[in-house]
Amino acid sequence: MAESYVQVSTTTDSRAEAGRLAELVVERRLAACAQILGPMHSTYRWKDAVESADEWLVLMKTVGRHTETLMSLLKDEHGYETPDIVATPILTGHPAYLRWIAEETEQKGPGSETQS
Repeated sequence: MAESYVQVSTTTDSRAEAGRLAELVVERRLAACAQILGPMHSTYRWKDAVESADEWLVLMKTVGRHTETLMSLLKDEHGYETPDIVATPILTGHPAYLRWIAEETEQKGPGSETQS
């Protein structure tokens, strides 16, 4: 069966929180990369009121088999009560880039990493 690829996104209320989440998911090999965009201005309904806030968007590229684990980690580590965590299938892409995503999210056991 061919590998599937997914882009997972979340928003945070600070650049520091976005950076922490990005580093965490890449370090754990749940995402090959995480891109941070922002600040952006968001308007949304929360607890029966219209709210506005500056937020940072984190885009993470992963393989389909890691999607649930990645989303669960984000939920557990996120500062929001109800975080915006969305997964979107990547239907197609540059083959070399997709291979890179698969390689960088391969779970490696202790001692399997190469020494520099």
